[in-house]
Amino acid sequence: MPHWLMKSEPDELSIHDLQRLGKTRWDGVRNYQARNFMRAMKADDLFFFYHSSCPQPGIAGIARIAGEVYPDPTALDPQSHYHDPKASAEKNPWSALDVEFVEAFAEVLALQHLKNNPLLADLALVQRGSRLSVMPVADAEWKAILAMR
Repeated sequence: MPHWLMKSEPDELSIHDLQRLGKTRWDGVRNYQARNFMRAMKADDLFFFYHSSCPQPGIAGIARIAGEVYPDPTALDPQSHYHDPKASAEKNPWSALDVEFVEAFAEVLALQHLKNNPLLADLALVQRGSRLSVMPVADAEWKAILAMR
């Protein structure tokens, strides 16, 4: 089963928000490569929930893909921060997924801690200049991160 990492700013959606909600929509991805990774996801795939753009960025827990990808409705909503004026109901280039809570880590696995692990040297997250909000995680990387909890 493929594994993934998805980033969210915790003031928008944190692992604890997802824990409280149980299930919610993951939307607002506006990078084509990240969108393509989302389109490759299948129901029941697991992903690391990463807190980004915050005082302590890092992996905060695990969540699951709860269904198949579908057109992102925020692209069509003029009131949404993620509105895309070029998108239409007939031609919406953006995708969304429903996700559900699996586990919150006792402590966030800090980005610097991840960077210091030699088993994660090839993880896209720790590569210089990597800014994707959705990325695959190799099985060996998944296991190495789980062992760091």
